[in-house]
Amino acid sequence: MASRQHRGLGSSSSWVAAAADTASWCLALSLVALLLVCSLGPGAGAGAGAGSVVRGAALSARPCEEIYVVAEGETLHSISDKCGDPYILEQNPHVHDPDDVFPGLVIKITPSKPR
Repeated sequence: MASRQHRGLGSSSSWVAAAADTASWCLALSLVALLLVCSLGPGAGAGAGAGSVVRGAALSARPCEEIYVVAEGETLHSISDKCGDPYILEQNPHVHDPDDVFPGLVIKITPSKPR
């Protein structure tokens, strides 16, 4: 009779151990998820992500580098004037239409007069 009680305790203690193990894994995963969300920083849910939106005076203060990312409100003409590179279309064969320029487009420029 004692062996039945011992066997019953053994199975309930293994069930408790399994539940505790599952709970600890859930807690660990929750903590990792919380750390990841906190590491994104403020405004990450609003689409800030890795880059920031440049507008107004900050747009004209951006440096002209060889690899240039088009910002909102910029045109090839404004970038050409700002950076002093009249040959932007010739250096960027992937830009088929000078009017089809959008924010995030990566272009190559040869800056001659940084602003």
